[in-house]
Amino acid sequence: MTQSPFPRISQRIGSIAESATLAVDAKAKALKAAGRPVIGFGAGEPDFPTPDYIVEAAVAAARQPKYHRYTPAGGLPELKAAIAAKTLRDSKVSFEPGQILITNGGKQAIYNAFATILDPGDEVIVPTPYWTTYPESIRLAGGVPVEVLADESTGYLVSVEQLEAARTERTKVLLFVSPSNPTGAVYSPEQVAEIGRWADEHGMWVLTDEIYEHLVYGGARFSSILAAVPSLAERCIVVNGVAKTYAMTGWRVGWLAGPADVAKAATNLQSHATSNVSNVSQVAALAAVSGDLSAVHEMRLAFDRRRQTIVKMLNEIEGVECPEPLGAFYAYPSVKGLLGKQIRGKRATTSAELAAVILEEVEVAVVPGEAFGPSGYLRLSYALGDDDLVEGISRIQALLGEAE
Repeated sequence: MTQSPFPRISQRIGSIAESATLAVDAKAKALKAAGRPVIGFGAGEPDFPTPDYIVEAAVAAARQPKYHRYTPAGGLPELKAAIAAKTLRDSKVSFEPGQILITNGGKQAIYNAFATILDPGDEVIVPTPYWTTYPESIRLAGGVPVEVLADESTGYLVSVEQLEAARTERTKVLLFVSPSNPTGAVYSPEQVAEIGRWADEHGMWVLTDEIYEHLVYGGARFSSILAAVPSLAERCIVVNGVAKTYAMTGWRVGWLAGPADVAKAATNLQSHATSNVSNVSQVAALAAVSGDLSAVHEMRLAFDRRRQTIVKMLNEIEGVECPEPLGAFYAYPSVKGLLGKQIRGKRATTSAELAAVILEEVEVAVVPGEAFGPSGYLRLSYALGDDDLVEGISRIQALLGEAE
């Protein structure tokens, strides 16, 4: 057989890194299936079932023949209208249904947005630590991610001065995420407005991911950058979805909202990539965004309780520093004080190596900081049961307490 002179996998796809969070979650689930008592802090996935009223809406939709057929690639008109109403209610931002595209989860919304507005070589400022998918979506779209690092000393919040230092003549987009995955950091309304004004002054686009908007704690408040700086309207894309707020990660419904020409172009892209999102899932999402937030409130209370527990327990470990996360459902401790120390005959010099030691020695799965930027950190999702959370962190405490 003649060997082709071309590589089997394209350079574009071959350069993409696997989703580290999903990889850790898959490994933990495989070990559990094999009978190992693994506790997983990897996936950002609520442990609650989707609320009953949402499930019932989906069951009813599945029985309706009209949902057995293709529907508009951009989304069900009634869902787009409901999302417009929900966005006005929650974010204080007004969109017309024609400015909204329903996508197969938030990830597709992010990719569609970057693919629509980026040309090869365009730079996107990415506050770091970042969710693992952001830079890969930027690269797939031909853009160049430019990292701006915020560490534990600032609560993982970047400043306008840092952003300005990273800006070049090629900078087209600022990625803005609050509450943040992976750190749980939340920018104050004043900080949001300051960053928004800076982006507006320099004619930049802003892609803002608001998927954790309802998961804020203590005195923190969610603030939409577009509501804070309305003059960004023609250069701002809002990404959101039902996955986190309504415990619907498996239903795969997200959306983007932005200028009408961007929404139309992104819809054209999706019409060739996936066509419409599953109709049953769209009807479930319609029930979610049209309903009240009582179920969300109950989940948030549980997350808040777990948040306080995990932060307290992590900060009891010598060599660990965990700023208080004010949003989402992640703790992001610095473990720099443990790197290079000996733990049960092993010496981890990176957070990736430390995460491997934790999994091997006490069967607890965490995601290393390398997945989100620099080494020296771990991400732990506290979207799991209270008993598992305490047991898992207790195992980590006992193991890391042996460091010398």
